[in-house]
Formats: sequence, C-alpha cells, structure tokens
Amino acid sequence: MITVENLTKRFGENTALSGISFEVKKGEVLGFLGPNGAGKTTTMRILTGLIAPTSGNIKVQNYNVLDNSLEIRRMIGYLPESVPLYEDMKVFEYLKFMAEMRGVSKSELLDKIRKMSDLCGLKRVIRQPIGELSKGYRQRVGLAQAMISDTEILVLDEPTSGLDPNQIVEIRNLIKKIGENKTVILSTHILQEVNATCDRVVIINNGQIVAQGTTDELTAKSKRKEIIYAKVKGPLHEVQEKLKLMENVEAVVRKDKEDEDVYGYQITVGGSADIREYIFMTIVKNNWSLLEMRREGVSLEDVFRELTVE
Repeated sequence: MITVENLTKRFGENTALSGISFEVKKGEVLGFLGPNGAGKTTTMRILTGLIAPTSGNIKVQNYNVLDNSLEIRRMIGYLPESVPLYEDMKVFEYLKFMAEMRGVSKSELLDKIRKMSDLCGLKRVIRQPIGELSKGYRQRVGLAQAMISDTEILVLDEPTSGLDPNQIVEIRNLIKKIGENKTVILSTHILQEVNATCDRVVIINNGQIVAQGTTDELTAKSKRKEIIYAKVKGPLHEVQEKLKLMENVEAVVRKDKEDEDVYGYQITVGGSADIREYIFMTIVKNNWSLLEMRREGVSLEDVFRELTVE
C-alpha cells in the first residue's frame, strides 16, 4: 500500500533522513520507532505531502508523492504531534468544519460526525468548546478529525504525548480498534506504545533505518547475551562473589531486594552454555536457598537500546 524508496531530506547542511526505505502493508499497524530527533516527524511530513524530499520517493497506492501530493493528502488522515485545534469552537462545529474542508458531502456530513463521535468516544463532549476539554479528549478530537473523511490510511505522530497514564491507555485502545479496519503508521519514541498496538516495527536512528520486522523477528536477531535471574537467600557479597567465579559467567548484578539477605541477581552468561544447574549446585553447596530462577528473554527495549544508544 505504501512504499518508501531511498528517501533523503536535507535542511541546509543538516541531513535529517539518509536514504531510508520501508513498506507498509494494507491493514497493518506499523510502529515507526526512534529516539527524539531521529527523523520520525520529518518522515511523516513527507509521507503526508506537507514537505518535499530532497531525493527518493514515496508511493501511496501507486501514486507518486512528488507528482500527486494533493491526491495523497486526500487518501491519508494525519494527526500531527501538536494538533491544530480551534479552542473557541465546539467539538461538533470543529468536526463539521474539518469535514467540509476535506470535501465530505452535505448528505454524508452528519453521519460522518456521528460515526467519529461514537468511535472516538466524544458523544458526551460533542457540544462543549474544545478549550474546555482535557488533553485526552483533545487527542480524541484530533483522531476524529484525521478520520472524518474516512481515509484508508492514518498517520499518527506521537499520539499519546503529554497524556496521563489513564489517557494513554484509552488512546492506545482506540488506536487498536481503529487498526482493525485501517492502515495505521504510528510514529513514537515510546516502546510500550509499539508493544501495545503495532503489528510490525521500523526503528530509525540518526536519519537511518537500523532495523525492521515484527517484535519477535527483531528480538531473535538481538546480540544481547543470555541473562538468568536468580533470587537467593544468602549474604549479598558472598553470593555475588561465588556466582562471579562460575565458568561462563561474565557479570553478576544485584537487581532487587525482597527481604533481609534475600536478593535478586541478574547473571550475564557468555557463550551458549546452559548454566542453570551449576547455579543451583553452587547455591546448595554454600547452604543458601534458591527461591526463584528464570531466563530473561530479550525485549524490544533491549533491541532498541542496542541499536540507538551510542
């Protein structure tokens, strides 16, 4: 549905994007993940036809963004990081205005507003001025305006920025619901956002794509070494020293404390050896108690840090 080909964008001597390429399939929710300043918003603005690339191209349903920016804008609903809302307008008035701006016919107008009001949970505030709404409801209004013309593609740039934890959960659930029927690109620096809502991930850093795939595919490629978590009842420093002396153990770090002389340890293992049995034997030999032991799998956060921390 969307193909990004060798996209480059320069602002003077600063290169914001350096030859990035990726695809978005019809009906998927794609997480566009990167640290602040990585090039996410620049990519979204080129994709939605707001700025032109220096070189490279984007095709949306076979339309070239360079030659068909107006057609592409009609096909994409866009929620920028800072939503341009008119605070003196009531929610209904604003949605009506945006629908008319996007060419929704008079015969469909009320039906579109009603559908967006239902989908985005705006019924109880539909007659309130936008300036009186909470940040969470403003984001809902922003999502509603992005979808008011019933576009197949939705581009969301940092949709939960500045929201409180309850509002974040509400918006994420809403995005998941929207993603059942639309193609969604979600630009974010928040890992939980991607885990909660996305089918596939593209990671960008310093204007370059450094990884893409499903979460399982990315974690499988990680170079992070195996880590074993063990909760042991025994004297802290003695336990650490004995575990460090074990073969194939590269590091032992205290992770948490449950009680007096009860600590959790992260044990980093070099190579592919399974040393869980030897950990158990070491603990028993020293008359300590092993209360818990597990392998800690590689997370998206581990992959993200591996690829973006310099």
